[in-house]
Amino acid sequence: MTARIINLTRARKSRARVQERLKADANAAKFGRTKAEREAATHAAETAARHLDQHQLEKDRE
Repeated sequence: MTARIINLTRARKSRARVQERLKADANAAKFGRTKAEREAATHAAETAARHLDQHQLEKDRE
């Protein structure tokens, strides 16, 4: 039987990387969209609201 020799420092760092990746994936699922996606959605909503307001009749604005 042959023992497998490993570098403990490399094993610890590898395990830490895996844990950080799992935490990052969980946060991405929890908090959702990127800043660019949120800003694009806000911009699209503002544009749609402006477009709708431009097509409103004068008597409807009161």
